[in-house]
Amino acid sequence: MRLEQAVFLDVASVHPEDLDTGCLQAAMPNWRWRHNTAADEVDAAIAGADVVVVNKVVLQRPQLEKAKRLKLICAAATGVNNIDVAAATELGVTVCNARGYATPSVTQHVFALLLTLVTRLDAYRRDVQTGRWSASEFFCLLDYPIRELQGMTLGVIGYGELGQAVARVAQAFGMKVLVAKRNAADTREGRLDLHELLPKVDVMSLHCPLTDATRGVIGEAELALMKPDAILINTARGGLVDEAALLEALQQNRLGGAALDVLAQEPPPADSLLLQHPLPNLIITPHTAWASRDARQRVLQEVADNIVAFRQGKPRNVVNQPVASV
Repeated sequence: MRLEQAVFLDVASVHPEDLDTGCLQAAMPNWRWRHNTAADEVDAAIAGADVVVVNKVVLQRPQLEKAKRLKLICAAATGVNNIDVAAATELGVTVCNARGYATPSVTQHVFALLLTLVTRLDAYRRDVQTGRWSASEFFCLLDYPIRELQGMTLGVIGYGELGQAVARVAQAFGMKVLVAKRNAADTREGRLDLHELLPKVDVMSLHCPLTDATRGVIGEAELALMKPDAILINTARGGLVDEAALLEALQQNRLGGAALDVLAQEPPPADSLLLQHPLPNLIITPHTAWASRDARQRVLQEVADNIVAFRQGKPRNVVNQPVASV
């Protein structure tokens, strides 16, 4: 496949300063590197491009229809909810994503969040920093109850590579793992209906993509089914959780804790609901679960491999089936 021009619409989102971009340069002869691309700049940015690489910039039907040379969109991510895949399919544009690149990074972040909550790490660190330990009558502080993961039950929504990796680490901690059904038609052995699973878990970890079917999968009704000391972990997509319902559950002590690496709007506005109500049992990190240097280097390699495979007529990691021949 003859491909001449590629553009990376938001290369700064992968922080290339500490990465080797040689794999991309070897995959395509000509590149335009854009720090970021605003919505009103997309038309001009992708005009004349055969290949578009995008992390989080939104690509909609009107923009894709104007990109007459476009043949391949490579997501520098696993999720493609920022790309109008249906429009790309109709226009004969192949869409490929990156897979497996962030598994170690996300997995360790899940347990960093979980362990911070169950050990009350932030509270104890604060007490050391403010001098409370120095003023203690005893050799240790025991003001905040510490829980053990061993014996807890972990529930997983989204049992792909990430969900399975998290489950393996959970089992190493001595946790039991339960897996939610993908949908009502999922009859695989051992899978539980979500509403059956929720009352059984001590920790719920989300690893599914954001789709019409999964948007708001954890809402008021689902939170009400969880144990009052259960913990919710979301390192997938912010839209999976009803943030207002989550805040209310935490404020009313109907949930033990929550840790979110993603929010419904990113970056969040200064008046974001969850940011306006800091709670000791709520941790929010700025979408960094995926972002180890190793993972970011791997995602560039995934994109490069996708481009090379497409040029050889053997597309990989394809998420659609274009109407027109590739």
